[in-house]
Amino acid sequence: MSADLVSLVTTLAQRARAASLALATAPAAAKDAALANLADLIDASHPALLAANARDLASPEAAALTAAARDRLTLNPARLKHLADSVREVIALADPVGDVLEDFTRPNGLRIRKLRVPIGVIAIIYESRPNVTVDCAILCLKSGNASILRGGKECYHSNTALAALVTQALSGAGLPADAVQLVPTTDRAALTSLLKLDHLIHCVIPRGGESLIGFVAANSTIPVIKHYKGVCFVYVDAAADLAMAEAITLNAKVQRPSACNAAEQLLVHRRVAEKFLPAAARALVAKGVQLRCDAASAAILARETIPATPAAAADYSTEFLDYVIAVRVVDSLETAIATINRDSSNHSDAIVTADESAARRFLAAVDSATVYWNASTRFTDGFEFGYGAEIGISTDRLHARGPMGLRELCSYKFVIEGTGQVRA
Repeated sequence: MSADLVSLVTTLAQRARAASLALATAPAAAKDAALANLADLIDASHPALLAANARDLASPEAAALTAAARDRLTLNPARLKHLADSVREVIALADPVGDVLEDFTRPNGLRIRKLRVPIGVIAIIYESRPNVTVDCAILCLKSGNASILRGGKECYHSNTALAALVTQALSGAGLPADAVQLVPTTDRAALTSLLKLDHLIHCVIPRGGESLIGFVAANSTIPVIKHYKGVCFVYVDAAADLAMAEAITLNAKVQRPSACNAAEQLLVHRRVAEKFLPAAARALVAKGVQLRCDAASAAILARETIPATPAAAADYSTEFLDYVIAVRVVDSLETAIATINRDSSNHSDAIVTADESAARRFLAAVDSATVYWNASTRFTDGFEFGYGAEIGISTDRLHARGPMGLRELCSYKFVIEGTGQVRA
């Protein structure tokens, strides 16, 4: 690794650390002013942003992407409007910094308060998602954290254009421009160097495929919060409203199949499989979905001459991110729960049922970050949860799980006030 590259990354992190100390005590009004500037700049910059995105889409790197990854890379006016809307929604959220988590007085008169504070400097490593540049920048900013953004080569021009707007917005509000920085190179060696700067960077969040997340986790000396793959299940229970189940399954699979919260697996209770599967399968196939079926579901669909492909064992734990879903018939609620706990990625899983006791058992026993009763898994999203945006969907257990919004980007510290107490 060249000394110049090490120096570049280290200097960037040093500037971020200095900015984080200033941002940690910045007034909420200044942070919100920067966010308002950014939303207006995005609205006013559609032509330039779409032109930068077109350069990325025309690149050899983009040509090598899957259809799902290319979809994540693509910006359009509707997505840019949604991006600006998400910035404005974050403005409307309460500033978490300084929240009092505990406040008590000890018998010796010491007052102890536990206060929410920023983590410090957060590095976000991501692929094919230019919206992440804004989502992460605004959440880190609002929560008082400096951020270092390192996107993939395939979205370099889009990321650069968006990051320039963030810098302009910060400066316009009197906040340090170094509070949000984009790593100005796609050289993999720069990432390796960045991941060793644990004395300057306090947290790393990778967002992308398994190979990226694995690389970051294996090479980082900084704590990593993993936004891991989404092998999400819909389970249609024996007591399900079958029309509701079909609508939820269809939405969870096809509304945006490239998303990590899209359903990849369908489990159907044997008692309703004969009634549910033919209609649901026809609806899925009509949307271009390929069905990869176990023997029981394949037999049901064969009798109705509905096309299906025999599933391989690997299909039952695969994140397809495409118009593909694996289908299995199960004998009981407990089998469904055990199957999900074994084969899912602990991301988002749903039960469709009118039986409240079955639903409560599922919600308690399925060991995933988000669990649903009679709703689509596609709602696992910071915007949909009212967070304005998300920095990722953690499938870890420490210190955050599920969609990570403002509060999940904070740590805490204890503030102790005394009147001269000394320990005996």
